[in-house]
Amino acid sequence: MFDFLKFSNDVGIDLGTATVLVYVKGKGIVLKEPSVVAMDTNTNKLLAVGLEAQRMLGRTPGNIVAIRPLRDGVISDYDMTERMLRHFLDKICKRRIFKPRVIICVPSGVTEVEERAVIDASLQAGASKTYLIEEPIAAAIGAGIDIAKPYGNMIVDIGGGTTDIAVISLGGIVVSESIKVAGDKFDEAIVKYIRKKHNILIGERTAEEMKMRIGCVFPRTEEDKEIRREDIEIRGRSLVSGLPKTITVTADEMFEAFEETSAAIVDAVKAVLEQTPPELVGDISTNGIIMTGGGALVWGLDKLIQRETGIKCSVADDAVSCVAIGTGKALNNIDVLQESKRKNKYR
Repeated sequence: MFDFLKFSNDVGIDLGTATVLVYVKGKGIVLKEPSVVAMDTNTNKLLAVGLEAQRMLGRTPGNIVAIRPLRDGVISDYDMTERMLRHFLDKICKRRIFKPRVIICVPSGVTEVEERAVIDASLQAGASKTYLIEEPIAAAIGAGIDIAKPYGNMIVDIGGGTTDIAVISLGGIVVSESIKVAGDKFDEAIVKYIRKKHNILIGERTAEEMKMRIGCVFPRTEEDKEIRREDIEIRGRSLVSGLPKTITVTADEMFEAFEETSAAIVDAVKAVLEQTPPELVGDISTNGIIMTGGGALVWGLDKLIQRETGIKCSVADDAVSCVAIGTGKALNNIDVLQESKRKNKYR
């Protein structure tokens, strides 16, 4: 099934907090799985990775743990991250003799220590060489923006763990901000809201489903209500009786739950605009703000940013895959990356 790597020995990886996407040069995105690992704590044996491991979240016996080894856009469990990467690389490279060169995207605010951890984990997982690319650059390339031109473009990439906001011109980042408020925070906001208002405890998978189906951060018109579901029935554990309980939650409640999280993202966008040179702000006003990442799909977030900034805001096509696509396209310039100042740190 994975014979395609005979065409290329270069791999691009979007190592996301929530999802890992793998891009193979010449073939596009070939793997998309949750960033979850399940292992037996008694034997230290890896039991499952990706979608199979995600199904185990919150459902494992005492000796089995299902964890997400990346938090807030960076590695929180080095050993599990390495094993997860090795699993994915083995899955797509099992018929290859030579180790692949790998390029991995990282948040714009990542530290040198965090960079080193990503590089080391990749090399230990089986890469021959590892290069890094900043997420806003990869997102812009994946969204189809020509970043080499002397015009300002603003990217807001909302992943699972971080929101990366950057103004890009002449192939580089002029101003950027990376905040640890993104898709996971929306899920956490739902769990807290349901607990506080309804005295019911729900899991993160239920919260994520609610976010995708009825989540919203902008007042909806009657027309919006006609085309988008207004409520959802969920089941959780009552904190009063300790027994299962089913309730109906509305989109208006989600709007209330998301207020603080969405405001933090809007404030970060404004902060970047305030630091941007006037000429580039003019370009952004003309070109608009482009949103990428799974978090950008929360209903109304583009409308909210547009209202608060006065600048047209739109969600890129295939927003979830933009970073992975951009990372993959950067493989065409992997030698240039190797010669750049940042990549001189890499082995």
